[in-house]
Amino acid sequence: MGTKFGKLLDSLHASFWFIPTLMVGIAILLSLVTIGIDQRLEADIISDFGWAYALGPNGSRAILSAIAGSMVTVATTAFSITIVALQLASSQFGPRLLRNFIQDTGNQIVLGTFISTFVYSLLVLRTINGVAENEFVPHIAVTCGIGMAIASIGVLIYFIHHSAISIQVDHVISEVGNELEKVIDRLFPKQIGRGASEHRAEPLPSDVPADFDRKATAIQSTSSNYVQAIDTDQLMQVATEANLLLQLQHRPGDFVIKGSPLVAVYPIESVGKKLVKQINNAFVLGAQRTDQQDVEFSINQLVEISVRALSPGINDPFTAIRCIDQLSAALCHLAQREVPSAYRYDDQNQLRVIAKPVTFADIMDTAFNQIRQYGRTSVAVMMRLLEAIAVIAPCTHIKADRAALLHHANMIEHGSQKGITEESDRKDVKERYLAAIKAIGQV
Repeated sequence: MGTKFGKLLDSLHASFWFIPTLMVGIAILLSLVTIGIDQRLEADIISDFGWAYALGPNGSRAILSAIAGSMVTVATTAFSITIVALQLASSQFGPRLLRNFIQDTGNQIVLGTFISTFVYSLLVLRTINGVAENEFVPHIAVTCGIGMAIASIGVLIYFIHHSAISIQVDHVISEVGNELEKVIDRLFPKQIGRGASEHRAEPLPSDVPADFDRKATAIQSTSSNYVQAIDTDQLMQVATEANLLLQLQHRPGDFVIKGSPLVAVYPIESVGKKLVKQINNAFVLGAQRTDQQDVEFSINQLVEISVRALSPGINDPFTAIRCIDQLSAALCHLAQREVPSAYRYDDQNQLRVIAKPVTFADIMDTAFNQIRQYGRTSVAVMMRLLEAIAVIAPCTHIKADRAALLHHANMIEHGSQKGITEESDRKDVKERYLAAIKAIGQV
């Protein structure tokens, strides 16, 4: 349930309608409150307030009409600017970055401010009565509308500044890098080990049945899509109640085809329609990858910006270098975190779930492979990749992680020797390569 609730929150955060709708609801409630206060206070009492609007029905209608009309115009302009920014982001940074712009809370609040001010003005405007016998002007409500209009001007100035900043490549790369750091903190907490009964670094020989590979049956996926999240708590509950051992065939970020194996279940006698439905419900599938449980999602965003920058049509190695810097910072952060065990135990210390974990080597491949392949002719990019490896090496504590660094250093050096034609440039790359090897060997 927690995983699905997190998915719901992520969907709401990535939607462009939730916050504006919430703000419109607040504006409706505010209009009812202020109009109710006006109905309970006498006009001469309100006139004693020096800050309150105190003109008649015609002036109040004119002011609220002007506010409502201007807010619609400004909201339309803001929406047009947002669409242009999305088009620019899609063409310059890649369509995967559109999600970052859509879930920008600042843009959502700006649009919500304009729309809520418009709705508030209309609701207050309908209560103004100019008939002499029943004349009613909600002075406090009108004053509040004027205050909202003044606040909207400040929001408009913020929006213009924010839009100009948000489409700058340095800002985009920095935001993606910060989000990647948060994902690492969430998915790779500092202390994970056998102190918790549901985790073990390695299973005991007796934990996995000897005939598991022969007698386990595969539960197939009922739909095709990307695995956005896996509710491991639900899988643990199902496995414990039915006395099963589950081996996951996919991890968040994988694309699942309908009818392909999703989970291997042992023993086969317990498999039924109810179990198939329960296990499929534990997998949250969607049309695109998200960073809810997929650390490679944000890495791929930085890689996509780098690859586009290194394309012959753009040829911008400086942007690629900035992405490499963010990737090296994230990998340094990750190298100091313990990867959660793939083996999950219940309260009785019984192995129940074998997950498909992501390793440091997998993340290194995701971060460096495509940049190395597309940037092999760029001296600056090859040198920065090797410098990044030299920076990451002192942060590693596991032999397998250092082996992954050495593997990529060798590939970068080998590719540069073939892709770079100038002998002097190859020597510069060779110097960085030797420095990286030295840093790896000293750890």
